[in-house]
Amino acid sequence: MTSTQQLHDLGQSLWLDNITRDLLTSGTLKRYIDELSVTGLTSNPTIFDHAIRGSSSYDEAIHEKLGQGRSGEALFFELAIEDLAAAADLFKPVHDRTCGVDGWVSLEVSPLLAYDAATTLAAAKDLHARAGRANLYIKIPGTREGLPAIEEATFAGVPVNVTLLFSREQYLAAAEARLRGIERRIAAGLSPDVSSVASLFVSRWDVAVGDAVPGELKNRLGIAVGQRTYAAYCALMASPRWQRAFNSGARPQRLLMASTGTKDPQASDTLYVEALAAPFTVNTMPESTLKAFADHGRLSGALAADGADGERVIAQFVKAGIDVNALAARLQDEGAKAFVKSWNDLMGVIAARSAALK
Repeated sequence: MTSTQQLHDLGQSLWLDNITRDLLTSGTLKRYIDELSVTGLTSNPTIFDHAIRGSSSYDEAIHEKLGQGRSGEALFFELAIEDLAAAADLFKPVHDRTCGVDGWVSLEVSPLLAYDAATTLAAAKDLHARAGRANLYIKIPGTREGLPAIEEATFAGVPVNVTLLFSREQYLAAAEARLRGIERRIAAGLSPDVSSVASLFVSRWDVAVGDAVPGELKNRLGIAVGQRTYAAYCALMASPRWQRAFNSGARPQRLLMASTGTKDPQASDTLYVEALAAPFTVNTMPESTLKAFADHGRLSGALAADGADGERVIAQFVKAGIDVNALAARLQDEGAKAFVKSWNDLMGVIAARSAALK
C-alpha cells in the first residue's frame, strides 16, 4: 500500500496545492487521483501566476478572450474558472461518493479585497455562480475584515475555504464567523448544509523564526501551532453549540493544513505531512511534497486529539523570546501582502501576454 493511501485511510484528505492547464490536459491530475489518493485541489494567485507565466498553454484561450473584449482581471477569472471547472469535474466522483465531504477545488477572490468585506462577498457569490460547480470553494481570507464576509457568504449558501489563518485564535475567530452564518440559516428555515474548510498555514512559522531560536527548536513551531489548532478544532466539534448545528443538518468545517511544503533544505521534505496526519482534516500539499511523500513518506500514527506536545513546545518558544500572538498577526498581514504582490505580478503577466498575442 502506498503512503498516500495510508494517509487517506487514516482519515486525512490529500489535496494538491497546484493547478495548471498542462496538469489537466496531460492527464497528470487524473493520474494523481487514481494512483496517489488525491481527492481535491487548491489554488491561489501565486499558483496561477507561475502557471500562466511558465507555459504557452494559455495563449490560445487568452487570444480568444481578447477577441471577445476581455482583458485584465476579467480575462484571468475566465481562465481560472475554466481550469477549476475542469478539475471539479475530475473530482466529482469523489464528491458524489463522499456525499460532499471531499472532492473540492478552490478559487480565491482577488486579494485586493482582503480588507473589504462587502466587495469580497459580492465577488464570492459571483465567482461561485459563474463556475457552476457544486464542489467549488471560494477562498476568503480570515482577516479581521474578512470575517463578516465569511459569515455573510455562508448565510448566502456559498461554500467557503477560509484562507490565511496562522494561529489557533485566528482559526477560532473564522470558525465562529462561519457558525454564525450557519445558525442564521437555521433560524431562517434554510438548509444549513453549506460546506467549508479552514486553512491553517504551517511552514511559514518556521521560516519566520529561522535562526532566532535554539537549534533544538528549529522547524518545530509550525507543527506545534498545527497541533494546538487541531486540539481546538476537536474541542469545537465536541461542543454543544456545534453539535446543535450538526443536529439541524449542518456540516463540520474541516480543518485544512496548508503551506505544508518544507522550506528548510536541511529538514525532511515530508516533515509537516507526517507530523500533522490527523483524522477528518485535509492536507493540501505542493506537487513536489506530494511526490516526495508518495515516494518515501512514513506514518507513525494519527495526531492525538489533545494536540500531543504542541502546548509544551510552544511554551519553549515563548521562553526563547518568541511572541507567538504578535508573530501570528504579522504572518497574516505579510501573507495578505504577498498575495497582493502575486496578484499584481499575475495581472502584469496577463497584460504582457495579451499585448504579445493581439
